[in-house]
Amino acid sequence: MVLAAGLGTRMRPITDTLPKPLVRVGGRTLLDHALDSLARAGVQRAVVNVHHHADQVEAHLAGRPAPQVAISDERTGLLDSGGGVAKALPLLNGEAFLVLNADTFWIDGASSNLKRLVAHWDPARMDALLLVAALTGSVGFDGPGDFSFTSDGRLRRRPERQVAPFVYAGAAVMPRSAFADAPDGPFSLNRLWDAAIANDRLFGLRLDGLWLHVGTPEAITEAEQAFALSAA
Repeated sequence: MVLAAGLGTRMRPITDTLPKPLVRVGGRTLLDHALDSLARAGVQRAVVNVHHHADQVEAHLAGRPAPQVAISDERTGLLDSGGGVAKALPLLNGEAFLVLNADTFWIDGASSNLKRLVAHWDPARMDALLLVAALTGSVGFDGPGDFSFTSDGRLRRRPERQVAPFVYAGAAVMPRSAFADAPDGPFSLNRLWDAAIANDRLFGLRLDGLWLHVGTPEAITEAEQAFALSAA
């Protein structure tokens, strides 16, 4: 599933007339970068949720051959990341699935990070598996980080007023069972990840490559430059 329903408020004024997932970097929209990475990983069907400028997103996706896209319509109200996935559950196949943000992407290293994520997934030990990027290997992100690793690959939240070495890279494997007791209406995936941490079942996989966060108009230029260097 690709989460593409957000308002993109930090990207204004661009997002006053254009949905953030259709912002272009390296000649491709952010949404296409996400779907391209899924296609390279062998994913044949994806769900994309829509809300802000939903008609533009749907029109753009209509011309895309692969992966096959199903729309989860949130025009009547935003549901946040967790609520968006919960609403889309009837459209999602399998007992676990990939969840991607539409505003972050990466330049893969030696192999597909999504293939690595799927191969690393272990439902016997995990309630969620997050792709995380080192702050030192990221472009366009200026926050204090999100997580640190324990020695066995589990994730721990950044303590308040401290800096953590890793940031969520915008891709995760989530099991359907994690949404069994999900609340109605909007809620964040962070709610489910905190529950997984409490049970020692939130794990991370370090991204191999360069992570690009495109959250503001200024970050588009940084991402363009990094993308051009990678292609040189």
